[in-house]
Amino acid sequence: MAGQARYLDPAIVARLGTIDLKARTIVEGFLTGLHRSPFKGFSVEFAEYRQYLPGDDLATLDWKIYARSDRHVVKKFEEETNLECHILLDVSRSMGYGSHGITKLQYASYLAGALAYLMNRQRDAVGLLTFDERIRDLLPCSARPGHLKAVLLALERVTLGTKTDVARPLGDLVQAISKRGLVVLISDLLDEPDRVIDGLKHFRYRGTDVIVFQVLDPDELEFPFDRAARFRDLETDDEVVAVPGAVREAYKARINALIANYRTVLGQNGIDYCLLETSQPLEVGLLSYLQTRKKAF
Repeated sequence: MAGQARYLDPAIVARLGTIDLKARTIVEGFLTGLHRSPFKGFSVEFAEYRQYLPGDDLATLDWKIYARSDRHVVKKFEEETNLECHILLDVSRSMGYGSHGITKLQYASYLAGALAYLMNRQRDAVGLLTFDERIRDLLPCSARPGHLKAVLLALERVTLGTKTDVARPLGDLVQAISKRGLVVLISDLLDEPDRVIDGLKHFRYRGTDVIVFQVLDPDELEFPFDRAARFRDLETDDEVVAVPGAVREAYKARINALIANYRTVLGQNGIDYCLLETSQPLEVGLLSYLQTRKKAF
């Protein structure tokens, strides 16, 4: 089999079997790629070790790591390495769009499964919340044996819901989180940006780290259509007839402005933002998660 890293291609992942197999293959391919890259060791060591600081007990230094990398690191205690990670997955009808053989919901589900698998490897407690205009399913955070299987099974059974209302489930969840951790939002964010951003700010006020993945189809970014067509809103069923050439530039300006607004305002509020196209390798999302996860300590 030529290189597990190729299984980071979402089109190839889509042809695999269960979500459990997909998640495991994605993560193993990702870690293999990391260990062959300048990020060597980044995928595992940050969760089990931290940089030596003056005053640390010398007995906790890991001399094997020092011999391999010339870095002084100390082993973390169990309470330092565990984190509660809440994955919020948008299952609204707009997530059902897909122009290249994979829908946004499929891509988002693969990413969520891979993140859950990776979190489990890092000994983090992971939970899953699916939503449209309300919370559809909720699995509380847990690191118990067997919980990962429950999360992956829930992802296997995900179906499209109704219209989007990101802010409402965010408001419900923020009241339920009792300890600081990490919230991962995976959505196309085709909603009122001010309400979405306000909802995410509440997590930051409570000391929770947040990473947002905006998942979009390449056609939603480029609007490559070339003939007059009838376009239908997947959530409201409203239709409009348009000549693509006449509206393309205005459309692209609006979608780019939406993305820029999310990136800028979320960044100003200490929230990590990552735009993902469904044609992109899944490692883009996993690496962004690891970078955010590292900053959480």
